[in-house]
Amino acid sequence: MADKAKVLVVANRTAESPELLAALHARAVRGPCEFTLLVPSTPHGLAWAANTYDAGNEEAEEHRTAFLEELRGEGLDVAGAKVGDADPLAAISDECNFTEYDELIVSTLPLKLSKWLHLDLPRKAEAATGLKVTHVVGSEA
Repeated sequence: MADKAKVLVVANRTAESPELLAALHARAVRGPCEFTLLVPSTPHGLAWAANTYDAGNEEAEEHRTAFLEELRGEGLDVAGAKVGDADPLAAISDECNFTEYDELIVSTLPLKLSKWLHLDLPRKAEAATGLKVTHVVGSEA
């Protein structure tokens, strides 16, 4: 039997989106895999503008808990879920330095709303990790 692919899923405001859930189901159908959810504690709104980076921790933890329950309820194999650095690229790099992954799924808001897309996160994450990156555009939960 082949080993399970280890898939790192990076999302914040789109963590509970139906688009991301559909992408994870589609990935699970392609072959055995286990998901680890990483929720960067990226603040938004006034907290982002004021550079109060710890402001995103509480919201990230809420997304982490809700999404973990949803994925397990859907029968997906979830190894764990973590809150990461406020800088999403740093959060991905930190996680990939400590754990080996086979691929990466990055979920962002649509272009007009997404700070992560303006930072070109999917491409930069691929360059930084060497992993195949699947980009999912999700709706805000």
